[in-house]
Amino acid sequence: MDDYRRLADRIADDIATGRLRPGERLPPQRAFARRRGIAGSTAGRVYGELVRRGLVVGEVGRGTFVRAAPPAPGGRALAEPVTGGMAARSDTPVNLELNYPSAPGQSELLAPALAPLLRPDVLTEALRPAPATGTARARAAVAGLLATPGWRPDPDGVLFAGNARQAIAASLASLVRPGGRVGVEALTYPLVKEIAVRLGITLVPLAMDRDGLRPDALAAAHRTAPLSALYVQPTLHNPTSVTMGEERKRELARVVRELGVPVVEDRIWSFLRDATGTTGTTGTTGTTASGEPLAAHVPELAHVVDGLSKRVAPGLTVGFLVVPPDRAEAVAAAVRSGGWSAGRFALEAGVRWVEDGTVARLVAAKRLDAALRQRLLARELAEFGGAVRSDPYAYYAWWELPASWRADTFTAAAAVHGIAVTPGDAFAVGPQRAPDAVRLGLASAPEADLVRALRTLAAIARRGRTGR
Repeated sequence: MDDYRRLADRIADDIATGRLRPGERLPPQRAFARRRGIAGSTAGRVYGELVRRGLVVGEVGRGTFVRAAPPAPGGRALAEPVTGGMAARSDTPVNLELNYPSAPGQSELLAPALAPLLRPDVLTEALRPAPATGTARARAAVAGLLATPGWRPDPDGVLFAGNARQAIAASLASLVRPGGRVGVEALTYPLVKEIAVRLGITLVPLAMDRDGLRPDALAAAHRTAPLSALYVQPTLHNPTSVTMGEERKRELARVVRELGVPVVEDRIWSFLRDATGTTGTTGTTGTTASGEPLAAHVPELAHVVDGLSKRVAPGLTVGFLVVPPDRAEAVAAAVRSGGWSAGRFALEAGVRWVEDGTVARLVAAKRLDAALRQRLLARELAEFGGAVRSDPYAYYAWWELPASWRADTFTAAAAVHGIAVTPGDAFAVGPQRAPDAVRLGLASAPEADLVRALRTLAAIARRGRTGR
């Protein structure tokens, strides 16, 4: 075996046994070569081999660091004592990647609507496949659920899928042929990247600012090569929490209409905005950010995606699509051909929850919960100021890390303490360098665990890599 590979094997063994921990910095290649009595070129090949194996990451001018790895069972958890007393013992890691909100007493609220479905005569019908068009009752219920003061969807344009992810896939599959180009925000929902790979389409990153997607970036990308569609999250963008102001929505709608580009508008988190759509946040233009959809400004091109997974629960959910009338059959065909149809049992349960007010009660409770968790976030990460970007009602935050940290190594350091966060490259589209930022999902962790996790993350960020 080549000498450089034997040396790489030794370092790999140190990583596997924990002698080198996630986030730990390796010595500069020149120092490594002197220490081992080898040529500098051989040291470069060792480090290159470790990168190839996915064990380390390196960046010119910043160093080479051990990549994050899943914490071993029984290993360090959130509260295990570490240098500086950052935490105390805990057996349960805290996952701030997952983001499924749950309201107190949620199961008790959901159960009554399910009981009638378990009667044999009703259950027989509920277990049959559901068409993409659902039922007239379901379409009316969802049209009412999704309505805002400035927009009410036509029930005849409502379709159903198994969940919101499948609704996105069906919309894109109906609009874009393999090889086609779809514009997306430069930071986008990670599963859209997976959907694009499976459909054989190319995602084109579009620049954003503090008001969201820039209309001029859309126009420039379309001039370079025509876009078949645009996927966008105007309300509570994931991961940055930005909500477009009305001025930005009108300008984006104008450009979309001029270009004739169909839009897939993802509104899965929009329910967290209040009834009037105003939460006190503003964009750079000074206009109040609104929960009114982009579809209200360009209904002839908009394909609105939403669902019950965040409003209710991820285990029994339905995805919604609101499409222009002339697109309904094409999108329904995509739902059928992709195998993305909603289950009738879930559809029937969801309709009952909408009609009896259960969904409205859960939404009200989750808005309060999200606001509480945002206050905890603001308190625990106050010292980092504007680097922590969020919305007072969002269930996540985008943290632009201190200069001493890379996203990958911060994620690794957090994992050592049993905390899972999502690095910026999970959201980045295209070949450009991912931002040194992490997304913090606030919804899933119990409140006390969330507070401890945020304090630990603050301590990690504060000390930087130099204290390692």
